[in-house]
Amino acid sequence: MTLNKQTVIISKKLVGNLVYDYLSQKKEVRIFYNQFPDTNGFKQILSSKDVFKNIDRKLLVKVLKEQSSLVNNSNPRSLKNIELLSKENSFTVTTGHQLCLFTGPLYFIYKIFSVINLCEKLKLEFPENNFIPLYWMASEDHDFEEVNHLNVFGKKIVWNLEQSGSVGNFSTEGLGEIQKQLKDIFGENENTNYLLKLFGDAYIKNPSVPERAGKNLADATRYLVNELFGKYGIVILDGQNALLKKRFENYIKKDIFENVPFKKVSESIEYLKKLGYSSQVNPREINCFYSEPGLRARIEKDGTNYKVIGTDKIFSKTELEKLIETGPEKISPNVVLRPCYQQAILPNIAYVGGPGELAYWLEYKAMFDELKLAFPILVPRKFVTVLDSTSQQKIKKFGFSNQDLEEDEQTLIKMYLEKSNVVFQLEKYKKELEVLYSRVNREASEIDKTLSSAVEAEKQKSINALTNIEAKLNKALKQKSETEINQIKALKNKLFPNHAPQERFDNFSMPYLKWGPEFLNFLKESLEYDLIDWDQVFVGEE
Repeated sequence: MTLNKQTVIISKKLVGNLVYDYLSQKKEVRIFYNQFPDTNGFKQILSSKDVFKNIDRKLLVKVLKEQSSLVNNSNPRSLKNIELLSKENSFTVTTGHQLCLFTGPLYFIYKIFSVINLCEKLKLEFPENNFIPLYWMASEDHDFEEVNHLNVFGKKIVWNLEQSGSVGNFSTEGLGEIQKQLKDIFGENENTNYLLKLFGDAYIKNPSVPERAGKNLADATRYLVNELFGKYGIVILDGQNALLKKRFENYIKKDIFENVPFKKVSESIEYLKKLGYSSQVNPREINCFYSEPGLRARIEKDGTNYKVIGTDKIFSKTELEKLIETGPEKISPNVVLRPCYQQAILPNIAYVGGPGELAYWLEYKAMFDELKLAFPILVPRKFVTVLDSTSQQKIKKFGFSNQDLEEDEQTLIKMYLEKSNVVFQLEKYKKELEVLYSRVNREASEIDKTLSSAVEAEKQKSINALTNIEAKLNKALKQKSETEINQIKALKNKLFPNHAPQERFDNFSMPYLKWGPEFLNFLKESLEYDLIDWDQVFVGEE
C-alpha cells in the first residue's frame, strides 16, 4: 500500500490570528519582524554581511564536535555540517523542542523534517551558501511532566521518576519498564522490533557497551534524533554549556540587572493587545533561572539582593555578577531569553516553529533590536494530519473536505445533517408569525397603545413554541441518523484525540507500525517548502 498527500492553504483557525496575519503580510504586523519568509527575505538577510560578525564560529564548531561525540551514532553527514559552520558562508536554520520521551507527539518529527527540507530549498535558491539544519535541545527545561510520557493508540505511557532540575540531566534509569509496556501495546508486527530496539538503544543503559547512549535524557534524545535524522545532516545543540554561555554573559547581565527583555517584550505585548491580539508569554523582570544538579529555580530581586526562589540562596549584585562571569553554566534562560541565547551563539538565519512559537517570537522583535541581536526569519513548520483508509472513506461518505475537519464536533454533525437534508427548520413559519403579529400590533395600538407590549410578549411565546417544536423534530431526526453521528464523533476523536490535533498528541510509532520506514521517507519527500504558499499536508493511503 502506497502513501499519497493532499495539501490545503493554512487557515486562521489552524495557526491563530497573529501568525495568520503575519503570513498574510498584514501591514499592522510588519513592525514585529525584519524579513518575510520568502526568497526575497532570505536574499536580504544573506546580503547583510555583518549580521553575524560577532559569532565565534571556531568555538561553536569545537562545542558541537564535543557534544556529537557524547553518543556513538553521529552521522558523517552531520559531522561534515558541523565543520562547514566554520565558514563565513554557512548558516543554520533552527528549530527547538523539549526532550519528549521517544519524540513525544508527532509534530516533533514534522519540525525536524521542516528544517531539513527548508535547508535543501535554500541551497537550491542560494547555492553559494551552506545551510545547516539544527535541532536545539531544550535540555534546560525543568517541566518534567511535559516530557515524561507518550500517547500510543489511546494509551498514555508515563515515565514516573523522582528527579528534579533540568530534564536533560535526568538519568534514564527505569525506562526498561516503559519498553515492556510498549512491547505489549505494539504487539507482533514487522516494524515492532525496529521501534523497540530504537527505544532500547536510545534510553536503556547497557553496562557491557559503555559508549552506548542512555546516560541521561539529553544523551538519549541526541541518540534518537541521530538515528532518525542523521542521514540528512541534522546538527544537535545542547545549550547547557559553560563556553557557549560565556558568550552570552553580557545579555544575561542586561536581563538581570537592567531588565531590558522585560521592558521591551512588555511594550510589544501591550501594542499587540491594542491591535486585538492576545499575548503568548508573560515576561518577568528577570528571565533567568539558577541551575545546578537537581535544581533549576527562578532568580528574583529582593531589595538590593537577588534570591533563588524556593531555596536559601541569596546573592548580592557583586556576587551574582561574579557568578555570571565565572560560572555562566549556572544561569539558565527562560522562554523569553532563550531565543536571544540562540541568536548570540549561532549564525542563524531562520527559526522554524509552530503557531505558538512564532507568535511569541513576533513579540520579541523590539527586544532583539535593543540588544543588537540578529532577528531570524520566522518560518512556520509543516502541519500534517495522517489519514488511514478508514478515515478517508468516512470523510468522503459525509461529504467533508479535509479542512472541514478543523470544525468542532457539533458543527460537523450539523454540516452533515444539512447536506443530508435531515435538518428540520421552521424559519419560514417564524417569519410568517412576525408578519402576523406586526399587523395585530398595529391594530391593537390604534385601540390602546399600552397593548403593544402584550402583543410582543405573545409573539415571542409563539416563536419560542415553534423553536421548541423545531428542536424536538431535529432530535427525532438525529436519532434516525445516530449511526452516522457516532461515526462523525469517532472520526473527530481519532483526528483530534483529547480535543488536540493528532500531531500534538499521537506518537510517531503509530503510523510507523503500519507503514514502517516508508512513512518517514514519505514525510521527508512531502514536507517541502516553496516559500510562496503556506500549506497543511494530509497524508493518506491509496
